[in-house]
Amino acid sequence: MRPLLILLFSCIFVFMVGMTAHTQMQVSFWDFAHWQPQYASNPWAMATLWDAYFGFITFFVLVCYKERSIMPRIVWFVLIMALGNIAISAYVLLQLFKLKAGEPVANVITRRP
Repeated sequence: MRPLLILLFSCIFVFMVGMTAHTQMQVSFWDFAHWQPQYASNPWAMATLWDAYFGFITFFVLVCYKERSIMPRIVWFVLIMALGNIAISAYVLLQLFKLKAGEPVANVITRRP
């Protein structure tokens, strides 16, 4: 199961980084004034954006459960809100690579002693 999850989240990470780079080359994120009016007027685009950020917040709740100190929680909050699924897949990959041989994959979502 662990190798399959590593493959899945590696693919998500690589795809999202590639898609973000490709999109940035097409339309600069920093040229927000030009693309924002069209995006904001599309109800499905706005619904998708809200859905994505609620998903990010939901995942951040798991991060808060797993991370005991405030600093990692703050760092991961900023990363998740800024990078979305890039940060989420990176977090899951880090947790998967922390697993020791024979340790159950369920430990990725449970708090360590």
